[in-house]
Amino acid sequence: MMGILSSSIARKVAMALSGLFLVFFLAQHFTINLTSVIDPDTFNNWSHFMGTNGLVQFVLQPILMIGVLFHFIMGIVLEVRNRNARAISYKEFKGHRNSTWASRNMIISGLVILAFLGLHFYDFWIPEMIHKYVETHPEDPTRYYAETVHKFESPVRVGLYVLAFVLLIFHLWHGFSSSFQSVGFNNKYSKGLRLFTQVYAVVIPLGFIFIAIYLHFNQIPH
Repeated sequence: MMGILSSSIARKVAMALSGLFLVFFLAQHFTINLTSVIDPDTFNNWSHFMGTNGLVQFVLQPILMIGVLFHFIMGIVLEVRNRNARAISYKEFKGHRNSTWASRNMIISGLVILAFLGLHFYDFWIPEMIHKYVETHPEDPTRYYAETVHKFESPVRVGLYVLAFVLLIFHLWHGFSSSFQSVGFNNKYSKGLRLFTQVYAVVIPLGFIFIAIYLHFNQIPH
């Protein structure tokens, strides 16, 4: 595996495939979260299924965690190698003339998103593990909606979520479409696919922002 990833092209393909995997997960995560503002009962049912299903908990969840770590580690590796590969140090860099801010700052937006994922794990995953495996509470399929709403009570936490998802827009704007280029997708459908990736890059993060703000202003009494 390490021999394959020693190739520059292989590293870019691996980075692209892990990114596409995370994009798919993001859409699935958004679909479940959206039900919290549409039908709390559906949100409870889906959350309970995801939280108790053995395949999700012990197979898909570890794969997701490995995918996240792999994607961000590979991103850092590619960034470091790209910088080291520059034989000439330019006196004046004018990258903005032929590239977007998003493409030039993928590592910055990526690191902020990684920090946000740490906060997200602290807010949701760790309490869930403690609830089920440390405190060993009995199953309660109706608890998920109220617990999620209360997580967005603090305006500071909501602000952090909004900031992270704004940066996710920039990260996806460049990264999603570039992933298809890295795996060699270049045909008559490329223009339409690029439009789709740009719409996705804006709509999904804005959807998460809407959910956070909606839940903040629709708190359940303690």
